[in-house]
Amino acid sequence: MRRRIYWLLPDLQSARQVMDDLLLARIENSHNHFMAHDGVDLSGLHEANLLQVTDFVRSAQMGLALGAALGAAAGALITLSSLGELVSKPGLVAALTALGAGFGAWSASMIGASIPSRRLRRFEPALARGEILLMADVPSQRINEIEAMLHAKHQEGHDEGLEPNVPAFP
Repeated sequence: MRRRIYWLLPDLQSARQVMDDLLLARIENSHNHFMAHDGVDLSGLHEANLLQVTDFVRSAQMGLALGAALGAAAGALITLSSLGELVSKPGLVAALTALGAGFGAWSASMIGASIPSRRLRRFEPALARGEILLMADVPSQRINEIEAMLHAKHQEGHDEGLEPNVPAFP
């Protein structure tokens, strides 16, 4: 299991040094995500992607649940009506539940892809000032070691805490 460390850095040079130190500490590049305000150069860094900077996953999960519930309700209503006599009732409910879940997840994720992540709202003022956000997904047993290394080597950065649960998908 991993936990996400948030760390704000003042500039690109500092971010590159932190990335190098994390790589030397055997935190793979794929677990280090850098984010900055539009227009800030992040060349040479592993940039955060759509899954990390938007509410894509959260929206898909909500759409899945809501779509499944509405599909199941629609299936139950149809089975209670005269149309329900034409098809297998459990099969109809199951099919409409699955169809609703799929459609709900798809449509909600498309909306979520355009909404900035709620987890990252607190960093917007710092990003607007030109700072760079590091999101490092670190094995739980190495949190103290990595945080101590960052504090010792990078006083120019700001420790912004931990995310208690790193999403499994992004």
